[in-house]
Amino acid sequence: MNKMLRHSLPAAVLPIALLGADLAAASEKAREDMHYVGLYATTLNHRSIGEISNEAAWGQAGTLVVGGHITDLFHAEVRAGGGYKDATTGDLTLSIDYFASWYIGLHYPITEYANVYAQGGFSHISGEAELTNRDADGNRQFQELEGDFPDSSFSISWLAGLDFEVIDNGFLVFEGGRLFKDTGSDVNTFQFSGGVRYEF
Repeated sequence: MNKMLRHSLPAAVLPIALLGADLAAASEKAREDMHYVGLYATTLNHRSIGEISNEAAWGQAGTLVVGGHITDLFHAEVRAGGGYKDATTGDLTLSIDYFASWYIGLHYPITEYANVYAQGGFSHISGEAELTNRDADGNRQFQELEGDFPDSSFSISWLAGLDFEVIDNGFLVFEGGRLFKDTGSDVNTFQFSGGVRYEF
């Protein structure tokens, strides 16, 4: 039994020690008081469109991110984005003209070059819904969406993501989360982004 413990204990402890060393090395890079800018391509997924059919539609936007690290683990940022491809489902077109967001979040190193993060905040969204052939039977459920979209221009937003340092202070970023939920129509809009971020 003792002989088995002498051989199996180091084998079990070695991965834990290596992981601890890896996290320690990752945390050695101080990020406190650093700032960053990012440019992302964003896909917008509108869900629960229409009270009856609960349809989904996809649009596209570009997002500019400016932020800073409050500590080595916490960050805050602002975002501004604009739609460049409208979402359509049948005769309904959803256009997001622009959005602006503020987030505070937590990021954590998982390797020397990769971090996971989660953040929450608020967004202001401005857009428009346009419905053609509005009197068709299948389109009556979309009539309340016409005009300003969303009805509630402010909403709680959240994101979770992963970044990889590919050059010194340069990161590839992949993330997803909710941009807004329209309290008037119950449309949920999720955002999925990929892009680059530079810290300085």
